[in-house]
Amino acid sequence: MPEVPEEMAEPEETEGSTRMSDPEPELEIVHLLRAVTVELGAHSARFAQRNGMHPTDVRALIALMDAARAGEATTAGHLGAALGLNSAGTTALVDRLERAGHVRRVRDERDRRRVTVEVDERAVALGWSHFGPLIGRAVELLRGYDERELAAIRGFLTGVREAAADDGREPRHNEPG
Repeated sequence: MPEVPEEMAEPEETEGSTRMSDPEPELEIVHLLRAVTVELGAHSARFAQRNGMHPTDVRALIALMDAARAGEATTAGHLGAALGLNSAGTTALVDRLERAGHVRRVRDERDRRRVTVEVDERAVALGWSHFGPLIGRAVELLRGYDERELAAIRGFLTGVREAAADDGREPRHNEPG
């Protein structure tokens, strides 16, 4: 078993308390990112619960809105792959979202066999009513940073996202990357 770095070791027991050794600044930021992730997940779960949705429904709506913002049409197959769902699970998800009025299936005008999934404007409005204040606060915080700092934040978050998408594994020596 690999040796665990000291800052990731089990907490030290002292009389009447448990304490972690002071983390390195980098590890402190990783811990803050983890706390942000937990809070954002809880915020999303509250939205899902208040609106009779499953957390996967919220993830699907976010994936569809991100694709639309990037100018990409999304088929059910692409949505399922993005969410890690099989075909049956994806069909059930899209059916559930469609019944709730959150999405619609749209036939491609050029290839009538191709069907894409689009978020309904009412779902966007519902999302903004819950997530809008949080987004507004985040944007306001970011306005306090200069371009160089924003580039650093963007680079860090992009790198963490890529690492998470790759399950945090490092490229093997024979892999490109």
